[in-house]
Amino acid sequence: MLSATFRATLLAAVLSLLGAGQSLAADIESVRLWRAPDSTRLVLDLSAAVEHQLFTLENPYRIVIDIQDAELKANLDSLDITSTPINEIRSGLRGSDDLRMVLDLKAPVSVKSFTLKAYEQYGDRLVVDMFDSQPTLTKSISEMIPADNRRIVVAIDAGHGGEDPGALGPKKVREKVVALQIAQRLKKLFDNDVDFSGELIRTGDYYLAHRKRTAIAHQQRADFFVSIHADAFTNPKANGASIYALSTRGATSEAARYLARKENRADLIGGAGSLSLDDKDDALAEVLLDLSMTATLSSSLDAGNYVLRNIGGVARLHKKKVEQAGFLVLKSPDIPSLLIETGFISNPTEAQRLSSAAYQQKMAEAIYSGLADYFRAHPPVGTSMAAKKNNLPRSYIIARGDTLSEIAKRHNTSVKRILSYNKLRSSTIKVGQKILIPSG
Repeated sequence: MLSATFRATLLAAVLSLLGAGQSLAADIESVRLWRAPDSTRLVLDLSAAVEHQLFTLENPYRIVIDIQDAELKANLDSLDITSTPINEIRSGLRGSDDLRMVLDLKAPVSVKSFTLKAYEQYGDRLVVDMFDSQPTLTKSISEMIPADNRRIVVAIDAGHGGEDPGALGPKKVREKVVALQIAQRLKKLFDNDVDFSGELIRTGDYYLAHRKRTAIAHQQRADFFVSIHADAFTNPKANGASIYALSTRGATSEAARYLARKENRADLIGGAGSLSLDDKDDALAEVLLDLSMTATLSSSLDAGNYVLRNIGGVARLHKKKVEQAGFLVLKSPDIPSLLIETGFISNPTEAQRLSSAAYQQKMAEAIYSGLADYFRAHPPVGTSMAAKKNNLPRSYIIARGDTLSEIAKRHNTSVKRILSYNKLRSSTIKVGQKILIPSG
């Protein structure tokens, strides 16, 4: 006769074998959709990790996603698909346990999918990225800016975005929202200055990997890169604004090290994945990068001091000097860059200020004034500001709707001086005509 202990052990083994081939079903708890200028991201929030397969079909264009042992609990009807390549999303059972989702498309796209493991406040996710086959063509920066006496281009990066909200403050104040609102105000200030052009890196609520942000700045031929953020800390009493430049040797304080890790991990949250090395000799690449970064870092720190002085007139400073940390978003070897923490969103008082339109405008004006002051002292060669500093005439291309009187007013001169300098007999001008604006 079998002992009671042996029978219990045998029963447990049998039950274990019966359940070995069964995996726990995963629920799709929510579905989120983000539209970027040239791509669309679909995120499925999962209760557990899943296995999936994805393939595309033509006539009509479709994306088919098969998810093993999963159940759809989310409401797909609530998704706004109007500005995306998706015409409709359908779902149904495949076999007895698997879920099939079908994305009916308006146009062909290139697609990739990947899963992300649970990380901090984020659970397991399945991400589907759809890239437009024919992205909307925009006028290149070289077409918009004259080759000589051009405007200074400032790339303005609103931190986080899309499925990465950044820090969360009281009353559901989100860092990604505050950062974009300040960035938009900053762009307007630069655009209203005849010597500058503001270019937004992120124009809406969507995620961009850090390397993509610096790549966009290069495409825009930026003279400077500024990344807007709102700080957070476990202690709600922490307060004040901070400015960071890149450190090639590590952070200059414990707070800077903590913050660098916090901001850098956004790439893990957004699924940027690992970075591949360029096909170049590593030793040579390192030497060139060090040389370039040394000059760029010097300019960044110099500009940071100008901005810090101006921000100090608007907000309490968390640190009295420009800090340094290893932010990925600042690692462009040839573009001076700053990361600005506009305040602590985890502090109830500062969160309320950061949500205020008046305070956002003051912060934007402080950043603008600081960078404008820096460039007046250090104008890039070939810019209209350099021409002013050297008392040289500036070139101007006549645009539709321009009049000489408006041009003279914007450049602090007179119609008579413009006519005389260009040896023009009348104030009649044509679109595309190039004239010189006398300085002084």
